[in-house]
Amino acid sequence: MQTRAPVVVGRDDELRVLTRALTDASACRGRAVFLVGEPGIGKTRLARVAAGAAFDRGMRVLRGRGSTIGPMVPFRPLAEALMSLLRGGDGPDLRELGPYRPVLGRLVPEWGGEPQAGHSIVVLAEAVLRLLAVVGRGRPCLLVLEDLHDSDAETLAVIDYLVDNLDQVPAALLVTTRADPGPALDVVRLAAQRDAGSLLELRRLDEGQVRRMVASCLEVDDAEVPEAVAQRLWSDSAGNPFVVEEMLHGLVSGGLLVRGPGGWQVLGELRINVPTALVRAIAHRTDRLGPQGRELLSVAAVLGHRFPLSVLRAVTGMDDHSLLTHLHAGVAAQLVTPDEPVPDWYAFRHPLTAEALLAQLTPTHRADVARRTADAIVLLHPDLPGEWCPLVASLRLDAGQDAEAGALLAEAGRRALADGAAGSAVRLLDHAHRLPLGRVDVGLRADVLASLLPALGEAGQFERAFALRDAVAELSAAGLDRVRRAELHTGLAKVAWLAGREADGMVQVDAARALLGPDADDAHSARIDSVAAFLTLNAQSPDRIASAEVLARRAAEAARRAALPEVGCEAWQLLGILARERDLGEATDHFTRARRLAEEHRLPIQRIYAVVRLAGLDWLADGSSEPLAEVREEALRVGAITVAYNVEAILGLDLVLRGQYQAAREQLARCGEGTRRLQLKSMTLYVLMAQATAAAHQGRRSEVDSALAEFHELGGTGTQERPLCFGLARAFCALVEEDRELAAQDLKRAMAYEAETPTTFHLSGTHGLRLLLGVLSGDVDHAAYQEITRSAAAGMRWNRVFGQFARAVLLGRDGREVEASSAVRAARDAASIYPLARHLGLRLVAEAAVADGWGEPVAWLRGAEEYFHQHGGTAVASACRGLLRQVGASVPQRRTGSDQVPGELRALGVTVREFEVFRLLAGRLGNKAIATRLHISPRTVEKHVASLITKTAQPDREALSTFAADLGPSDRP
Repeated sequence: MQTRAPVVVGRDDELRVLTRALTDASACRGRAVFLVGEPGIGKTRLARVAAGAAFDRGMRVLRGRGSTIGPMVPFRPLAEALMSLLRGGDGPDLRELGPYRPVLGRLVPEWGGEPQAGHSIVVLAEAVLRLLAVVGRGRPCLLVLEDLHDSDAETLAVIDYLVDNLDQVPAALLVTTRADPGPALDVVRLAAQRDAGSLLELRRLDEGQVRRMVASCLEVDDAEVPEAVAQRLWSDSAGNPFVVEEMLHGLVSGGLLVRGPGGWQVLGELRINVPTALVRAIAHRTDRLGPQGRELLSVAAVLGHRFPLSVLRAVTGMDDHSLLTHLHAGVAAQLVTPDEPVPDWYAFRHPLTAEALLAQLTPTHRADVARRTADAIVLLHPDLPGEWCPLVASLRLDAGQDAEAGALLAEAGRRALADGAAGSAVRLLDHAHRLPLGRVDVGLRADVLASLLPALGEAGQFERAFALRDAVAELSAAGLDRVRRAELHTGLAKVAWLAGREADGMVQVDAARALLGPDADDAHSARIDSVAAFLTLNAQSPDRIASAEVLARRAAEAARRAALPEVGCEAWQLLGILARERDLGEATDHFTRARRLAEEHRLPIQRIYAVVRLAGLDWLADGSSEPLAEVREEALRVGAITVAYNVEAILGLDLVLRGQYQAAREQLARCGEGTRRLQLKSMTLYVLMAQATAAAHQGRRSEVDSALAEFHELGGTGTQERPLCFGLARAFCALVEEDRELAAQDLKRAMAYEAETPTTFHLSGTHGLRLLLGVLSGDVDHAAYQEITRSAAAGMRWNRVFGQFARAVLLGRDGREVEASSAVRAARDAASIYPLARHLGLRLVAEAAVADGWGEPVAWLRGAEEYFHQHGGTAVASACRGLLRQVGASVPQRRTGSDQVPGELRALGVTVREFEVFRLLAGRLGNKAIATRLHISPRTVEKHVASLITKTAQPDREALSTFAADLGPSDRP
């Protein structure tokens, strides 16, 4: 007789789904399967069957489990599953993970190098996905994550990411969770709704299936099961397989069901209630283990579903022989089982077993066991690393030691926050915060609150954070000193900055300053001034830049005196950003100081940001992209994925400005795919801006509009990239279309947006293209030019191109021909790496040179005409030819370039010149405007329009214009 069913009963459909998932994983078509149901319904049994089938197929099986008792440690199931790769001896080649290897150090410390911080959960999820791909390359794998109903938010976020991205990975994911309402069930159901995984809701067995299950346990045919037994087990178990097995075991071990010569026979009354039946069955088996065995399992139950031998030994005082003897008896009684993935750990056969054991303990006994267990763990692991800290906190709570529990919950929350697990940090710290006020020291409560505020900020729960202002007042009434209250107000100010609520933040800053008074020490002053500087920078006030700089400098100096390197790094980097517009050398000094400070105090994230900003300065100052490329490689080496994407996006824009459009298209597409996948919104906005710029510089209006529509849909309004969308993208598209009026309008909008949200990128035209167009239109004179170019941003290489061209026009207009020609040479030198800027600038300056009689406009126009003819800029090429005709110069004949005309128009006999008119009709321009653009007479335009109406079979000019707009010819080669 077997008290555990040797076969799976009533789960044929579920087994087929699991088999198909394993087959698909072997074919590199990964998928997820979710097993959901009540406790005891058979989720773990099916997971074991799936793991066994995977093993038989030669697949690698990775298993992890959540905890059903005590606080959940961030990423625990994932860490347990991945650490099994270390024990197999044939782990993957981690070099294939590239920059994602150190990211996985959060789960498996042996894989991390220098500790990294600041990675988002999505980056970690991508790292896990890539690990599964690497592992599965040699042998397809099955990742089994069990009992996730009480799992942490971070683990659930990783699972949610995995199920959406497994489709091309040789791995299957199997998740089990109870059907209780909660975040885990929400993740599972939403994934199933979007067809990202198969949801298998396990139902209770019907009467016939219960009979078959009992028959398999009793090793007889279905008909040989006593009718009374089948009926009673069916009615009392309600079809729950685990309860069926437990009740059957109780009947047999209690002598109520015995095997005789004629088969199994019933002796006595069979009625037993459930769950009383389960508790009594387990109590009966534990009683048979003796007092020591009962105590051992009670300690184990207090620890949770899984428990280590070392702690049991320390709490019970048993020697190894006695300990193992009692454990083996527990295994024989079907209560516990060795926890296979981890040596010297055991687990209860089912979570209900542990819960039933706890139900037998009196409150006093349970508190005593919890206290002794917590004390033992502290002796074994004094620093309480990893999951020990929240577990001991839970034990202290059970023991009624609230003060000790609060301190440990706070420490566990701080560790979770430092590891980027904001959701778990909030849960742990909020638990500590909600402990009864009278049972926890006011100083400890302040410590908890000081950690809870940044955790809520990182988790985006701003309203909950602001609601804690009342808690600060309560602590004040409870006797919290003014310095600690000031620290809490500073924490609230930081949350306000994260939330973009500058006014609320400054109220908290003022409250902190008032509490500290004029004699505040450097440590507190540095922190307050630092957050005040960031708040001031984002405030809507005319002196915000100067005020923020004063505060940041004060914070940097106070941080130096108080030995607060992290605050100092933040302050010096902010000073560098503020100085960038005024003096590039000064900005370099500030960023260098931040880098040295980070290196001296081993702050890797602060260091990498300082290095990126230094490389960005080189790029802005002289167009050098090599330092950025080197920084990108360094970021990849240390696993700073988000920094690497940030640099890659800048390098993509660099390719655009250099006119390497195909390479830029490929890099930006690759970068955008990564930033979207990792949900890096700000970087995705930058990529979209760069893609719009690439399209604009090629005159592809519809692609510009498409990219900018996506930009605004993603939330680009109010961002630093928005001015660039108009000053670096749309304005240039208008110039390539020879629409200078529209370009001026776009630049005006860029300036307005920059006034609303100042950008630190400085390429939106304010210090460059606006100068040239303003000088050409007469809106910018020498005085205005001097005022604008006084800024360091005007000396940045891209801006310098247009600034020197503008200077040349001003000098030429004054008759200072030699100086004007020198300025043109300076502009051309600066533009040597920017072909579009060089030739567009020459085309615009040549027009002024012709009017004012200086320079070499013919040579400039011929060079520009050739460039735009070769690169599809037909409107600019045509304008260059028109200007050449005006000065009596020979003009290249380009009529043979019919390849510029779309195929459908070529088939109608539309000529190149007619096509030039046709594309301008899309904008509903009149004959005079078109004539001005193409440098031909209005009468000639009228003739071309008439010819186009005839060739395209349109009824009138309005219909022809609509046809031109629908066809979008400006984007055609």
